Amino acid sequence: MTAPKHLGFIHLGPMQREDPRRGLDETIELFRFAEGLGLDSGWLRTRHLQYGLPSPAVLFGALARSTERIGLGTAVIPVGHENPFRLAEDLATADVLSGGRVSPGLSVHPPAYDEAVNDIVHDTGWRDEDYGYGRIERLRGLLAGDRVREVLPYAGIGGDLDSERVEPHSPGLSERLWYGGGSLRSAEWAGSAGFHWLVSNISTSADGDTDFSRVQRSQIEAYRAAAARAESPTPRRVAVARVIVPTDGADEDQVRKYRAYAEGRAGRVGRIHGKNTIVAPDVVGSLDEIVAFIEGDPAFQAADDYLFELPFEFELADWRQILDQLATRIGPALGWSPVG
Repeated sequence: MTAPKHLGFIHLGPMQREDPRRGLDETIELFRFAEGLGLDSGWLRTRHLQYGLPSPAVLFGALARSTERIGLGTAVIPVGHENPFRLAEDLATADVLSGGRVSPGLSVHPPAYDEAVNDIVHDTGWRDEDYGYGRIERLRGLLAGDRVREVLPYAGIGGDLDSERVEPHSPGLSERLWYGGGSLRSAEWAGSAGFHWLVSNISTSADGDTDFSRVQRSQIEAYRAAAARAESPTPRRVAVARVIVPTDGADEDQVRKYRAYAEGRAGRVGRIHGKNTIVAPDVVGSLDEIVAFIEGDPAFQAADDYLFELPFEFELADWRQILDQLATRIGPALGWSPVG
């Protein structure tokens, strides 16, 4: 097994209903802490109508000024909620401010609320919109600097600030796009379309197989094969994200909390939910137990990058303990070295 090329974490940016500022401040503090540990990246989830961060590009503006090096990812932005043109402007602005550190993770799916809520969230035109992969390809083109319009020569009255493309333009951002998926279909599309590939602790089984790691490994292999056929000039990366919680360095109360958390979710594992959804087991244990799990997991064996998903229900002290163990013990035991 080769060492992970990059090591990072995924965070929801949870907040309290009556005090959202605290959650945002703690998220910024956590990213600064992770950067000090030498982790390669921190990724923000996107949540709408929940007590989690809805606008990662906005927070990236603050993180651009609060950190200097750590990569800033999204895992993932559901592009169905976005206008690709406006999202391109926001992501490019964040990327310029951060010095080229943004790696947008994206997904597509049709509106999922009932019709009355969809009318409010997506406007009434949502019934006629295309929510397929083309939405992401349009976003990539806008980030790459595709011409949107023709700009006439300046005639002395207005137009002196006009551009034919999305501004600001951030070179290289369009090559840092990831697709967050969990099916063979999306794996093959992402590979053939030239996106990086991000998989998490929720996936889909095409044939009823409930062995999560085996299913995810087959998706990674399908992605790699599609990417090879596409002959992309830029190497494509695969990141595997899982809920992994180290008990080393935790106090007794934390260990009890961690184990109770995993036990409360254990019933989700090993069966099909709905039509074809499967869920990975949470891993709670010592350094040796975690390293043994990762080294024996087929999906991790096929990945370039490892991401630890931080449980939503925990607190800042817990997240700091998890990241400290990840950077100072687990990563080095896997052959990874911190930055700096």
